[in-house]
Amino acid sequence: MTTPPERQAIAERQLCGLVDGLAHRIAEHVRERAATLGLTASQATALREMSGPMTMRDLAERMSCEPSNATFVVDKLEKQHLIERHPHPTDRRAKQLVLTPEGAALRARLLDLLSVDSPVSGLAPEEQGMLRSLLERAVTSR
Repeated sequence: MTTPPERQAIAERQLCGLVDGLAHRIAEHVRERAATLGLTASQATALREMSGPMTMRDLAERMSCEPSNATFVVDKLEKQHLIERHPHPTDRRAKQLVLTPEGAALRARLLDLLSVDSPVSGLAPEEQGMLRSLLERAVTSR
């Protein structure tokens, strides 16, 4: 017979496995959709997160990566004329990343593609909201 701490450990391990499985399904979904647009998963993630002008540091945080990795991705997107670097309006040392019109159009297509058959699309909107709330609590609690 398992003790309460052992049961808790098993439950947490199972929950972590489910979250990990969902993360893998989401990553695969992004990879597949990105490929249809000629993008890598990292480029698609950057475009998805570019909801407005932002610094490289902000983008890296949203992408959950180091700024140097985000820089590599942005360099590629800039060569494709999807993102431009502009002077930051209040910080002379920083650059602001801005989508070009082509980048904004591609982002819109990407967002449409990502919404089709996503790993969470089987959940009702209120279930998605509950999942979001629970994950936010888990990520921010300490």
